[in-house]
Amino acid sequence: MDIREELAQLRRTVADIDRKYAGLPPAPIRKYEPIYSGAPGGFVEELLSGAVVETPSGRHFETEKLYPRHKRYGSYEISDLIELPHDILDSLSGGAIPRVPPAKWAFLDTETTGLAGGSGAYAFLIGVGSIDAEGFRVRQFFMRDYAEEPSVLHSLSAFLARFDVLITYNGKSFDQPLLETRYTMCRARHPFARMEHLDLLHGARRLYKLRLENCRLVNLENQILGVERDGDVPGELIPYMYFEYLRTQLAFRLIPVFHHNALDIVSLACLTGVIPAAFQHPESVRARHGADLLGLARWLRMSGRLEEAHRLMRRAIDLGLPDQHLFRALFETGSIEKKLGLEHAALATFTDLSLSPNPYRARACEELAKHYEHREKNYAMALESVRAARALEDSEARAARQRRLETKLSARPSRPIRTPAAGFV
Repeated sequence: MDIREELAQLRRTVADIDRKYAGLPPAPIRKYEPIYSGAPGGFVEELLSGAVVETPSGRHFETEKLYPRHKRYGSYEISDLIELPHDILDSLSGGAIPRVPPAKWAFLDTETTGLAGGSGAYAFLIGVGSIDAEGFRVRQFFMRDYAEEPSVLHSLSAFLARFDVLITYNGKSFDQPLLETRYTMCRARHPFARMEHLDLLHGARRLYKLRLENCRLVNLENQILGVERDGDVPGELIPYMYFEYLRTQLAFRLIPVFHHNALDIVSLACLTGVIPAAFQHPESVRARHGADLLGLARWLRMSGRLEEAHRLMRRAIDLGLPDQHLFRALFETGSIEKKLGLEHAALATFTDLSLSPNPYRARACEELAKHYEHREKNYAMALESVRAARALEDSEARAARQRRLETKLSARPSRPIRTPAAGFV
């Protein structure tokens, strides 16, 4: 059957369907009254305090909540945010944010129609937190339907114009790229190019990943700030809740989403008062867990601040570490001591590691072999150490070291036995 015959067959099928349903009345069209029209039970009037905002790009809804300065959020005082040092973000940002007052920081989080991002995902709720003399404010920009996106983005740009720093949690990988895509889709310029962006997730992972099961924001607020969320909506359900709202126009089901978004932003702000301070003054950190200090010490080591890293690692070991972290921390401590020229300390550290079963025992024996060969010229002790290393974990490099040491020992002339000098005991 060629294409003409297939088209003829399709026309006959369509005609049969038309004849079958020709005598039936059309299905009724169900209409939904917009919840923001001013009718009783309307979104703006009865569900949230806020206002419908007019912009050159259309209309959308905004709401704002103030967390007064005298309030506590878990173990954190909201008033402490106002008094944060202007240079607290310097170290964690790698010097990109040297001195910016907290009033110029914007804390941003989005609720989206898709957790994977991409050009088809919309940010239907955008929350921005800010610090002022009265406390902490959360402004939320809500897209009541897809047509309101240009208005939301226009108002967001105008609002962010007063800030110099953007602070997010995983925002460099998710929130900012998604919003930049939405601005592009709306043929508008995004406001992020002029702002320094601090993604707090990276600092949180460096500091807490060794102790906490995961570094999700809700887990950090619980473990670090002592906040227990009651009845919070799971993040993975939020896109479906928005789709349900679009279908039914029952806006009360979105109230938990607004609450969830606001709590994320307050948690982000309070953690900004905790995490960057640890990187700004690492040796002043009052930690109860050695694992937290260990994560900070590793960051200092990567930054080239070896003396600070060494002191912090020793504090971490003294506080106590589980075995899965302890032996690696000891090996790292010995390596730092070696770089700092603390030969006796490094020798003691590697010797301790070589005496007990652990994953770093062979490497510790190899480090002892290097020390005895190159520092003390004690080839016999170096040979004994490399043999111990090979017995635990063999490698061609260690075999070559053993052969070299055996050659050195065989070529070395025997030394005469020295008798004590007269009068020496």
